[in-house]
Amino acid sequence: MAAECLWCGMRAAFILSAFLLSACGSAQSQPPAGGAIVDRLLVDKSERVLIGYANGREVIRFTGLRFGNAPVGHKRFEGDERTPEGDYVIDGRNPASAYHLSLRISYPNAADAAYAEARGRSPGGDIFIHGQPNRWTGPTISRDWTDGCIALPNAAIAQLWDVVPDGTPIRIRP
Repeated sequence: MAAECLWCGMRAAFILSAFLLSACGSAQSQPPAGGAIVDRLLVDKSERVLIGYANGREVIRFTGLRFGNAPVGHKRFEGDERTPEGDYVIDGRNPASAYHLSLRISYPNAADAAYAEARGRSPGGDIFIHGQPNRWTGPTISRDWTDGCIALPNAAIAQLWDVVPDGTPIRIRP
């Protein structure tokens, strides 16, 4: 598993007691219309929403997304715990992930890599949309907990997995 998101599960286990005391934050979803296949994704970090579109129409929506521990701002460097912002594509999937399914986001793009390289740093990578850690037995984690990934409840990522093909463009807005 990716070095950056490998810590997501460890962090989740470390703060188990805090989560069990908090309210369960599950993503609300709207199922895809008529079995549509998504051809574009939009993530709005400030609204904590992921919207899937097919032929210009919204067909699926998830709210209550969870991000990296530092959710404000664009990911610049490995370990900064930020979720990227910008235009990417879903460039792979991992059914055997350490999390309940995962869709890989093509971060870093050329601009991300150039920015980090100019500063002698690594941009990081292995950013995914994924579910809860496989070994997690508590309620859906209800606060930001990843190292830069986008986390959903397991039922939501399973639904997304079925309607988002590899190569789907994704825009992540601040």
